[in-house]
Amino acid sequence: MSAPTTRRELRARAGATGAAPPEPERRGLGRLLADSALWIAAVAGAMCIALVVLALAAQVTLIMFRTGSMSPTIPAGSVAVVQRVPAADVGIGDIVTVDRPADLPITHRITSVADGSTPAERVLTLRGDANASDDPFPYAVTSVRRVLFSVPGAASVVVALGDPVALGALTVAATVLVVWAFWPRTRRRGAGGG
Repeated sequence: MSAPTTRRELRARAGATGAAPPEPERRGLGRLLADSALWIAAVAGAMCIALVVLALAAQVTLIMFRTGSMSPTIPAGSVAVVQRVPAADVGIGDIVTVDRPADLPITHRITSVADGSTPAERVLTLRGDANASDDPFPYAVTSVRRVLFSVPGAASVVVALGDPVALGALTVAATVLVVWAFWPRTRRRGAGGG
């Protein structure tokens, strides 16, 4: 004999035996909070996976601003999302990050573009929005990282999340949440249940 599969079948069977239909499982506040936290963690995890795929497929990365040379457009302590593009695809007014050999990359606004020594190369003159003059010398590049958008004040959050203690705490919290969600539970039986 197979077990009933619908509520209607359960009610009919309970009516035939004279027993009350089984009560639906009630969820406590703790269980509701744990389920909500698990859903939030699942969405955050899916977003992280999507961002990793985007970073690999579209060459999108993050850069942090330590100085205020791009203020007020991008103040110090901001995080910008940048995408690597061919130098031929940028123009005057774009904010780009240029890699410099043996030095940190620089992120400034393009003030002029000239053809380089090859069809793919461009010679860019850059200036920080807070600076009164162009950078001391132009940059000959075949590719740059174009700034898509920035988030002011986000650098401190990114740095804090990279701290080993913070990463350890997040790992422990995620582990506790998963164990809580999947820990076997016994069902409580009602007074009339059997």
